[in-house]
Amino acid sequence: MFVLDVYSNILLEQVDWRSSDCVVPRLSFLLVDMHNPPCSRVTQWRIASNHHDRGEVETGSTSLLISRLDFKNSNLAVTAASNEVEALAQEGGVLLVVEALLLEVEVVPLVDKETVRSPLSLVPKLDTAAEASVLGVAQEVKDHPGVVPQALEALAVEGSSRGGGGSRGGFGTGPAQVFAANTPARPDARLSTVDQLVTSFKTLNVGAEMPLRPGWGTLGRPIMLRANFFAVKIPTKGVYYNYDVTISPAKDAKGERKGRIFDLLEQSPQCAPYAGHVAHDRSQRLVSAKKLPQPLSIVVPFYEEGETGPRPGGLTFTVDIKLTNDPEIDIEKIHEHTNGRPNRRDYDALPLISALNLVLQRHATKNGIRVGKNRYFFPSSEHMQLGLGIEAWKGFFMSVRPAYKQLMVNVNVCMTAFYIPGNLADAMLEFQRRVGGMPQTFGDKLKVSTTHLGYLRKRSIFRIMNTTASKTMFDCEELGGQVSVEQYFQRKYRIRLRHANDLPVINVGNARKPNFLPAEICEIVPGQAYRGKLDGDETAAMIRFACNPPAINAESIVNEGFTELGLRPDAAAATLTTLGAFGVSVDQEMTVVPGRILPAPIVTYKSGRPNVRDGSWNILDVKLQSGGNMTNWAVLLVEEGRRMEFSGTSDPELIGFLQTFSQKCRSSGMVVPNVPPKIMNVRLPSPQGDPNRTRAIEQIRQTFRNNLNPKQKPSFVLVLLSGVDKFIYPGIKRLCDVDMGLHTVHMLLNKARGDPKKQDQYFSNVALKVNSKLGGMNHILDPSSMKWLTEKKTMVMGIDVTHPSPNSIPGTPSIVAVVASVDDHFVQFPAGLSLQKPDWNRESKEMVESLTPMTIERLQLYEKKNRRLPDRVVVFRDGVSEGQYKLVLREELPKIQEAFKRVSPKVPYHPKLTIMICGKRHHARFYPTDPKDMSRNGNTLPGTVLDKGVTDVYNFDFYLQASSHYLCDLRAHAGLQGQVRPTHYTIIYDENKMSADTLQQGTHTASYLYARATKAVSLVPAAYYADLACERGRYYLNTLLNTADDRSSIGRGASTAEREAAKERVYEEAVKMGETAFTRSEGIYVLHLMD
Repeated sequence: MFVLDVYSNILLEQVDWRSSDCVVPRLSFLLVDMHNPPCSRVTQWRIASNHHDRGEVETGSTSLLISRLDFKNSNLAVTAASNEVEALAQEGGVLLVVEALLLEVEVVPLVDKETVRSPLSLVPKLDTAAEASVLGVAQEVKDHPGVVPQALEALAVEGSSRGGGGSRGGFGTGPAQVFAANTPARPDARLSTVDQLVTSFKTLNVGAEMPLRPGWGTLGRPIMLRANFFAVKIPTKGVYYNYDVTISPAKDAKGERKGRIFDLLEQSPQCAPYAGHVAHDRSQRLVSAKKLPQPLSIVVPFYEEGETGPRPGGLTFTVDIKLTNDPEIDIEKIHEHTNGRPNRRDYDALPLISALNLVLQRHATKNGIRVGKNRYFFPSSEHMQLGLGIEAWKGFFMSVRPAYKQLMVNVNVCMTAFYIPGNLADAMLEFQRRVGGMPQTFGDKLKVSTTHLGYLRKRSIFRIMNTTASKTMFDCEELGGQVSVEQYFQRKYRIRLRHANDLPVINVGNARKPNFLPAEICEIVPGQAYRGKLDGDETAAMIRFACNPPAINAESIVNEGFTELGLRPDAAAATLTTLGAFGVSVDQEMTVVPGRILPAPIVTYKSGRPNVRDGSWNILDVKLQSGGNMTNWAVLLVEEGRRMEFSGTSDPELIGFLQTFSQKCRSSGMVVPNVPPKIMNVRLPSPQGDPNRTRAIEQIRQTFRNNLNPKQKPSFVLVLLSGVDKFIYPGIKRLCDVDMGLHTVHMLLNKARGDPKKQDQYFSNVALKVNSKLGGMNHILDPSSMKWLTEKKTMVMGIDVTHPSPNSIPGTPSIVAVVASVDDHFVQFPAGLSLQKPDWNRESKEMVESLTPMTIERLQLYEKKNRRLPDRVVVFRDGVSEGQYKLVLREELPKIQEAFKRVSPKVPYHPKLTIMICGKRHHARFYPTDPKDMSRNGNTLPGTVLDKGVTDVYNFDFYLQASSHYLCDLRAHAGLQGQVRPTHYTIIYDENKMSADTLQQGTHTASYLYARATKAVSLVPAAYYADLACERGRYYLNTLLNTADDRSSIGRGASTAEREAAKERVYEEAVKMGETAFTRSEGIYVLHLMD
């Protein structure tokens, strides 16, 4: 059987559907060669399935069920669930099957019950020419499996609409097809002169800071890529006008109310003459295509959405619209900037870009829900329930960017979680049923509406209390003294509560002036993004929802996305009026830009060189480059719940399991003693009454103390876990790293023992971690690949910062990680961590305060290992947005340079420095235009690099996809269907003056050096290790970072002094939690992560 994804126009592979190992991406087109002879007839069927195994295909669809695929007779049997229809395609030849194998998601009927009664309605009619084309295609595919002719694209079903309510639907009939034959991939014409750009830069004298692009990359095989960027046309000349908007009284115009004021402003008669040529952010900025009269002040009577008009004595606001100090935005200058004129390099494009964002986002702002920056979600879009009262919504990101000779709008699919609207009591009862309790953080800041006052009123939840309505008392003079909430609502409003004794009340006031409401009179306001942290099941469901093949995302962008965002030519009249007033239009097709596929390096092990394919390789039968010594290792068996993986420490199955693992380590090249490891076991207490698992971790501590000699510690402890727990794993890591000084490697027994066929590979992967822990070297790269780093003594650094999440207690510090290489093979990256007060750098939250001592520490360790300091330092800085590049140069660069001075005070030390920013939080996505340049589900191949067309006009940057990891690569099936995200590298400082080819190929090569995997990684290992070190630091502060208790609500209702004092106490508690591992270094607490 040939599997063909028509959307991405690629022959995925030749597969045997009858094999249990057959995996076919969801929403593919399957071209099934049912007979060897030439075809005589084509039948097209729509089918849906969420499971397949050895030819059996089933679905949960209620009206269309694929009961079986009968390969023996070359038949496809289709039956309705109600046995209303049974149609058989027996003509043989070629069968084109649409939408097959939805591997693990729900599906909605592709055919409604009315039409399913007629078998003929399932068979679309093909005209003679189309049928002949398909027959010819089928024969050509059979004769030449590597070629997929364009003619078959004509059969692609247009669009990609999917229904709401948690189900995934079929294709709609949208007008745009990214990969259809009538939209061929034509290179963007503006790039024909791109070589002139770098030529003109040679006339400029630019230093090491923000170096100009030295040239274009040339290495690798040339390819063409579609990019999710669309040309934005604006006038060649003219002016846009900038205005500040102030609303008074300001104290009453906050949050969502301010947005509502802007809605009412647009409806006011005074605003009517200007409405068609203005755009605003619903907060404080407004841009206009025409100059507005000054002064301009408009009175707006306020009323909520859903109300018929202002209430008597209701709020009235005055909106003042005033020209800014720099009121005019000259359009001509942006064209000079994008054309690459050397004298326009320092032009500040932000005012115009932000103005165009307001114009293009006007429709989305008015009709959708903005979450974060430039991300919009719409009630009509696709939803999927995640559980616990929240659901996933699909939305779209949109932002304007300057590129060579063109402004572009970047549009991408995005996902986030929303609260499910409905009665608050019902949501709380569901939460209690599933979780067994009601944490105070449930519904934190959630907006609810009430109508018991006779009108609609919206309030935000301050806190869910610990007491019910019958037990919560307060003083009420109106009712003669102290009453309960239950009594108050019964006597005041004649409302008899149904949940007065089984649900807590909510406080919509604050700590000092509480206002208690029973949950059952509150409705969750629709359209509220969920700000909390998703649990494991919800995260897995979100990942499944988000994972789509590239082609599906592309079709969604140009169809649903352009419609919802108001970018189509048939958008609403008001939207077209505004776009026309500003002279703005958006191209409907993705831009097509050149790229290249860089060659992979040669990976070397002690026993040979494995075959590298698509960025990965297999090590089942190779010996590691340098094996570590497993002398005196130990095992901890962690038992929890009713499931018992082993009967005890002497269980023969456990002994055999460990012998198999130790033999894998021995065959991989590690030194493994014949003496069996010491086996300990601990049975953890129930999490009931111990939500943070403090007692469980203490029990593990006692197990170690009772069984291990502190003067003769094991080389490492293999921890066998029966399941995943968000407190047990971090707790063990903190206990062993910080308190006991033990290396640990963890195994999940359900994975290690699940599939015997996969156990060998699982053990091989764990062996890589063990060998790294023991100081071994897993693999290296051939010398020619590493010449860019080894021709001079070079130290590679990685820097990252992780911040507290919304679930963290206020005052929890940020965590900084700095890692650096110490060997010439660039496989050993010891790490240092430090805590950083969030309030120390309010304006530059991401900047590292302690970078000087942390860099000195890395340089000193390099000197200790190599008996000299490096000649060059290459820094990969992760986690910095494009708007913070200059902050890095202003704040972090001097700290690194200061470290160079102080590490060698007697002899001047000036290594040549290069700093590269690694960005993963961007929305650029790329789609190969040729089947041979893509993976089996349409992704770009590992090694794909792009530096033209959608990159910066002046700055030295490129996009590189070194890995085949998908966005959802942590989930087995989801990873088969996700879309890869390249890393965006920008060189912001370069004293080494490296060429584009050197940095692009070098960064790609370095991505194969990640020690704990047999594949290239999507982020260069130095930055990846820094990210992992930050994650390790989060384990040490886990109870602060992931536990919101009473302290999390401090601040609302508290004075500024009280809030600051509470934060300081939390910070000191964080320091105390790691006091045995922290040492004071120049006023900064620095954690020495075990090397």
